[in-house]
Amino acid sequence: MTCLFRGIPLAAVSAASAVTLALLLGGCAGSLPSLSGGSPAPAPTGPLPPASISPDEIVGRWGLGAYHRPEDRARTIAAARGQCKQAYVINRSSTGVAMLGYDNPQVQDMQIKGSFEGKTYIGPGPEPHGQADREVESFDGRVLVLKWVDPEVAGRYGTMVLVRCGAEGTTKTKRAT
Repeated sequence: MTCLFRGIPLAAVSAASAVTLALLLGGCAGSLPSLSGGSPAPAPTGPLPPASISPDEIVGRWGLGAYHRPEDRARTIAAARGQCKQAYVINRSSTGVAMLGYDNPQVQDMQIKGSFEGKTYIGPGPEPHGQADREVESFDGRVLVLKWVDPEVAGRYGTMVLVRCGAEGTTKTKRAT
């Protein structure tokens, strides 16, 4: 079948049109506005928001466990409760808390850092989401769940579960009447 356009076969016109359109769009791709209605938002500047927890809230003795599969979380929390005879200790330091990092038997100074994304991190240095940081997944005063930022470290050590030992940090509960 031929096109009415100068006797050129329709398939040739379609292929040429597709190539031309692709070249035109490819050249514009870097300058097209996003589908969300404008250019990407600039990165936030200024001071970081505060962390969701303070150093004083996590200083103390903790039972420690770790899991690799989310379905093991509840079992790991229960097992960590029994680890207080060999407690993992978090102390106060001049910059935040003093605790173990990874692959180092020495206690290190760690900072508790907020982020513009609303997450809280614990790790060396002032910047959040560093390779040696742990992200606070949850904390209810008694159970602290920390996930390593570095995927390789997370693969080796799993997600940390710390359960407060003793009466520290207990919360009063209402009695059912």
